[in-house]
Amino acid sequence: MEYRPPPRSASRAGQGRPTPARTSTTERPAQPRITGRPHHSAPTERIADKAAAPVRRPRPQTRRPAAKAKPKQKMVGGKVFLALLSVLVLFATGYYSQLVDDFADGLNTGDFTEDTGEKPADGAVDILMVGMDSRTDAQGNPLSKEQLAMLNAGKAEGVINTDTLIMIRIPNDGGKAVGVSIPRDSYVDIPGFGKHKINSAYAREKLDSLERLRKSGVQGRDLEVQSNVEGGKKLIATVEKLTGAKIDHYAEVNLLGFYDITNAIGGIDVCLNKAVKDPYSGANFPAGQQNLSGAPALAFVRQRHGLANGDIDRITRQQTFMNGMAKKILSKDLLVPGSESLGKLQEAIKKSVVLDKNWDVMRFAQQMMGFTGGNLSFQTIPHGRIDLETPSDGSAIQVDPTDVRKFVGGILTGGAQPSSGASSSGQSEPTQAAKPTVTVLNGSGRTGLAAEVADSLTGQGFKTGETGNAAARAKTVIRYARGDKPAGEAVAGALDGTFLIEEDANLGKGKVTVLIGKDFPQAGQRLTGDPMVRLNGLAQPSQVACVN
Repeated sequence: MEYRPPPRSASRAGQGRPTPARTSTTERPAQPRITGRPHHSAPTERIADKAAAPVRRPRPQTRRPAAKAKPKQKMVGGKVFLALLSVLVLFATGYYSQLVDDFADGLNTGDFTEDTGEKPADGAVDILMVGMDSRTDAQGNPLSKEQLAMLNAGKAEGVINTDTLIMIRIPNDGGKAVGVSIPRDSYVDIPGFGKHKINSAYAREKLDSLERLRKSGVQGRDLEVQSNVEGGKKLIATVEKLTGAKIDHYAEVNLLGFYDITNAIGGIDVCLNKAVKDPYSGANFPAGQQNLSGAPALAFVRQRHGLANGDIDRITRQQTFMNGMAKKILSKDLLVPGSESLGKLQEAIKKSVVLDKNWDVMRFAQQMMGFTGGNLSFQTIPHGRIDLETPSDGSAIQVDPTDVRKFVGGILTGGAQPSSGASSSGQSEPTQAAKPTVTVLNGSGRTGLAAEVADSLTGQGFKTGETGNAAARAKTVIRYARGDKPAGEAVAGALDGTFLIEEDANLGKGKVTVLIGKDFPQAGQRLTGDPMVRLNGLAQPSQVACVN
């Protein structure tokens, strides 16, 4: 089967007219799709495949027979933390539940990893968490029309999405765990396919394996299950090549799981700076603090259109929601052994989470008993431009494998683990001698922001130059002197944001200029230097920060 990449989209953020999310449940035949779509662009068009059957989300597990899955459906983006949900809940239930044996037996598994017996020298476990946009539950049962309408999921279009990729390292000695996020549009080398967006690795291998398996006589459900496993293995191989880490275990969580888990825990408190109404995601909320669960919670984290800063605001929402979810899941009131709330939480996991079959959940639960006193921090791999033009994948995110491996290797070995002030963009704190002098100019229109940013940088050991106002601008840019990119990256790391970093030939060595745009996070969201989510949720502040 020949894979045809999606056409390059000419659209950019804020251009084109997206299709509103619909609640129609009309079904139509599905076509296999690769979803490595252009960054900040409209959905890609379907890939014609005359020989292949519709690509559905198969049942990669070893329990009771599943009904045939219906064609998958397209969901409008934004599930950065769906995979994270599963690990947080597994931590919680593994530690508190006295029925962990029954819980483990009820989990769904697939043959995604090989049990080679090899373990890291420090006894850590590396887990790849994948957020799947699936229209089936973990047993492979298709969601009902009522469920699809409830999720505001739209019409069936046969889509394969692996939009969330988080590699989590969990040490056996009770030390800190670190979640390493890999942006879905990272432009990487996919073994056997060349350079493409990482979120297409799964789909590319699945399409190829469908053809190979079909020719070898594999049919029906076996065809779907085996090709699905091959897709997962290719994704693992791609992540390993990019990061240099050995993935021990694989887990994925689906769309329905998010809906059920937020309902099971009684929703999450969020706060909006202003009212929003978006027909595309279904978000329709007043300003101020409110509790969201189920479909409204899903709409809250999916919304991008109608927000001042598009994806930047959406990411902030997702991080805020993660923070609240960690605190809620790990609260003493929720996790009472034998309680109704804990039972609902476990049932939601059974319906939505798939693990590799070599994962010893009992042993994992025992590890967690000594882990709850620590915390779980999150980083993002270092990257360059977020608008890299590619030959066939549209606009992507530029990543340097050497930088990524160095960053990840430092975390995994503990030799260069980022401090609490490390950025979500993956930049570790520089040494005192390497810190540049920073000029901060405010083009956001928010009074006093230049001084606030300068004070934050001073508190982290940077020298500050001038502060003042600049012409109004939409995007924040960090400019560094010729050949001094590490200085710009250091400042970006200190500001805890994924900002554009560019060279400025007019700057002297050791000088950096920060031009603040309207996309700069609100106070208290990113300038604290603390991880967004800690495993010890009870230690989080009770105040809910407002977001766009």
